[in-house]
Amino acid sequence: MTYKSKLIVIRGNSGVGKSTIAKKLRNPSDRKIAIVEQDYLRRSILGEKEKKDGDNIDLVFQTVSFALSRKYDVILEGILSFSRYGTILKNLRDTCPENYFYYLDISLEESFKRHATKPNSHEFGEEEMTQWYRPLDLLGFTNEVLIPETSLLDETVETIRTQTGL
Repeated sequence: MTYKSKLIVIRGNSGVGKSTIAKKLRNPSDRKIAIVEQDYLRRSILGEKEKKDGDNIDLVFQTVSFALSRKYDVILEGILSFSRYGTILKNLRDTCPENYFYYLDISLEESFKRHATKPNSHEFGEEEMTQWYRPLDLLGFTNEVLIPETSLLDETVETIRTQTGL
Protein backbone atom coordinates (compact mmCIF):
# COMPACT_ATOMS: atom_id res chain seq x y z
CA MET A 1 0.00 0.00 0.00
CA THR A 2 1.17 3.52 -0.76
CA TYR A 3 0.11 6.37 1.54
CA LYS A 4 -0.63 9.93 0.46
CA SER A 5 0.03 11.60 3.83
CA LYS A 6 3.34 13.05 5.00
CA LEU A 7 5.84 11.08 7.04
CA ILE A 8 8.25 13.17 9.10
CA VAL A 9 10.90 11.30 11.07
CA ILE A 10 12.92 13.10 13.75
CA ARG A 11 15.86 11.11 15.07
CA GLY A 12 18.71 11.74 17.45
CA ASN A 13 20.26 10.73 20.71
CA SER A 14 18.51 10.76 24.07
CA GLY A 15 17.58 14.12 25.52
CA VAL A 16 18.20 16.29 22.44
CA GLY A 17 14.66 17.69 22.01
CA LYS A 18 12.90 15.36 19.56
CA SER A 19 9.60 15.25 21.48
CA THR A 20 9.59 19.01 22.04
CA ILE A 21 10.09 19.64 18.32
CA ALA A 22 7.33 17.18 17.39
CA LYS A 23 4.83 18.83 19.74
CA LYS A 24 5.70 22.34 18.52
CA LEU A 25 5.20 21.19 14.92
CA ARG A 26 1.71 19.89 15.67
CA ASN A 27 0.39 22.55 18.04
CA PRO A 28 -0.40 25.44 15.67
CA SER A 29 -1.54 23.20 12.82
CA ASP A 30 -5.11 22.43 11.80
CA ARG A 31 -3.94 19.33 9.89
CA LYS A 32 -4.52 15.80 11.16
CA ILE A 33 -1.09 15.07 12.67
CA ALA A 34 -0.22 12.00 14.72
CA ILE A 35 2.89 12.00 16.86
CA VAL A 36 4.36 8.54 17.32
CA GLU A 37 6.93 8.45 20.12
CA GLN A 38 9.19 5.42 19.89
CA ASP A 39 10.08 5.64 23.61
CA TYR A 40 6.44 5.81 24.67
CA LEU A 41 5.55 2.70 22.70
CA ARG A 42 8.59 0.82 23.98
CA ARG A 43 8.66 1.90 27.62
CA SER A 44 5.08 2.82 28.50
CA ILE A 45 2.98 0.58 26.27
CA LEU A 46 5.15 -2.55 26.21
CA GLY A 47 7.43 -2.00 29.21
CA GLU A 48 10.26 -3.23 27.03
CA LYS A 49 13.99 -2.55 27.31
CA GLU A 50 15.76 -1.51 24.10
CA LYS A 51 16.95 -4.74 22.48
CA LYS A 52 17.64 -6.26 19.11
CA ASP A 53 14.40 -7.39 17.43
CA GLY A 54 12.25 -5.99 20.25
CA ASP A 55 8.47 -6.09 19.84
CA ASN A 56 8.39 -2.29 19.87
CA ILE A 57 9.99 -2.18 16.42
CA ASP A 58 6.96 -3.83 14.83
CA LEU A 59 4.63 -1.74 17.01
CA VAL A 60 6.26 1.47 15.74
CA PHE A 61 5.77 0.29 12.14
CA GLN A 62 2.14 -0.73 12.74
CA THR A 63 1.28 2.48 14.59
CA VAL A 64 2.76 4.71 11.89
CA SER A 65 1.11 2.64 9.15
CA PHE A 66 -2.27 2.83 10.91
CA ALA A 67 -2.10 6.62 11.23
CA LEU A 68 -0.97 7.04 7.61
CA SER A 69 -3.82 4.78 6.44
CA ARG A 70 -6.27 7.09 8.24
CA LYS A 71 -4.80 10.07 6.35
CA TYR A 72 -2.87 11.52 9.28
CA ASP A 73 0.43 13.19 8.64
CA VAL A 74 2.80 11.37 10.98
CA ILE A 75 5.69 12.70 13.01
CA LEU A 76 7.70 9.72 14.19
CA GLU A 77 10.29 10.64 16.77
CA GLY A 78 12.85 8.66 18.69
CA ILE A 79 16.43 7.56 18.88
CA LEU A 80 15.48 5.02 16.19
CA SER A 81 19.02 3.70 15.78
CA PHE A 82 19.94 2.60 12.29
CA SER A 83 21.04 -0.86 13.45
CA ARG A 84 17.63 -1.67 14.99
CA TYR A 85 15.15 0.49 13.09
CA GLY A 86 16.79 0.94 9.69
CA THR A 87 14.68 -1.72 7.98
CA ILE A 88 11.31 -0.40 9.16
CA LEU A 89 12.32 3.18 8.40
CA LYS A 90 13.22 2.12 4.86
CA ASN A 91 9.90 0.27 4.55
CA LEU A 92 7.96 3.30 5.82
CA ARG A 93 9.88 5.56 3.42
CA ASP A 94 9.03 3.23 0.54
CA THR A 95 5.29 3.17 1.36
CA CYS A 96 4.95 6.90 1.96
CA PRO A 97 6.38 8.86 -0.99
CA GLU A 98 6.16 12.22 0.81
CA ASN A 99 8.74 11.54 3.49
CA TYR A 100 11.19 13.70 5.39
CA PHE A 101 13.99 12.53 7.66
CA TYR A 102 15.81 14.71 10.19
CA TYR A 103 18.74 13.84 12.41
CA LEU A 104 19.57 16.11 15.35
CA ASP A 105 23.36 16.22 15.50
CA ILE A 106 23.87 17.16 19.15
CA SER A 107 27.04 16.55 21.18
CA LEU A 108 26.92 14.42 24.30
CA GLU A 109 27.70 17.43 26.49
CA GLU A 110 24.82 19.46 25.01
CA SER A 111 22.56 16.41 25.35
CA PHE A 112 23.28 16.40 29.09
CA LYS A 113 22.32 20.08 29.35
CA ARG A 114 19.09 19.65 27.40
CA HIS A 115 18.14 16.50 29.31
CA ALA A 116 18.55 18.31 32.64
CA THR A 117 15.69 20.67 31.67
CA LYS A 118 13.21 17.84 31.03
CA PRO A 119 10.49 16.83 33.51
CA ASN A 120 11.63 13.18 33.36
CA SER A 121 15.34 13.97 33.88
CA HIS A 122 15.24 11.99 37.13
CA GLU A 123 14.51 8.74 35.26
CA PHE A 124 18.04 8.37 33.88
CA GLY A 125 21.24 10.33 33.89
CA GLU A 126 24.60 10.98 32.29
CA GLU A 127 25.89 7.43 32.81
CA GLU A 128 23.03 5.87 30.84
CA MET A 129 23.07 8.60 28.21
CA THR A 130 26.79 8.03 27.68
CA GLN A 131 26.18 4.31 27.13
CA TRP A 132 23.37 4.99 24.65
CA TYR A 133 25.09 7.80 22.76
CA ARG A 134 25.78 7.13 19.07
CA PRO A 135 27.30 10.07 17.16
CA LEU A 136 26.04 10.61 13.60
CA ASP A 137 23.87 7.50 13.44
CA LEU A 138 22.70 8.42 9.95
CA LEU A 139 20.45 6.29 7.74
CA GLY A 140 22.16 7.11 4.46
CA PHE A 141 18.89 8.26 2.86
CA THR A 142 19.49 10.97 0.29
CA ASN A 143 16.80 13.17 1.85
CA GLU A 144 18.04 12.92 5.44
CA VAL A 145 18.65 16.42 6.79
CA LEU A 146 21.24 17.00 9.48
CA ILE A 147 20.14 19.60 12.03
CA PRO A 148 23.23 21.06 13.74
CA GLU A 149 23.56 21.73 17.45
CA THR A 150 23.67 25.46 16.71
CA SER A 151 20.07 25.43 15.42
CA LEU A 152 17.83 26.80 18.16
CA LEU A 153 14.50 25.13 18.91
CA ASP A 154 12.34 27.65 17.04
CA GLU A 155 14.76 27.65 14.08
CA THR A 156 14.61 23.86 13.89
CA VAL A 157 10.81 23.84 14.06
CA GLU A 158 10.58 26.51 11.36
CA THR A 159 13.04 24.63 9.11
CA ILE A 160 11.04 21.42 9.37
CA ARG A 161 7.71 23.23 8.99
CA THR A 162 8.93 25.04 5.86
CA GLN A 163 10.48 21.97 4.25
CA THR A 164 7.51 19.69 4.97
CA GLY A 165 4.70 22.18 4.41
CA LEU A 166 3.13 21.51 7.81
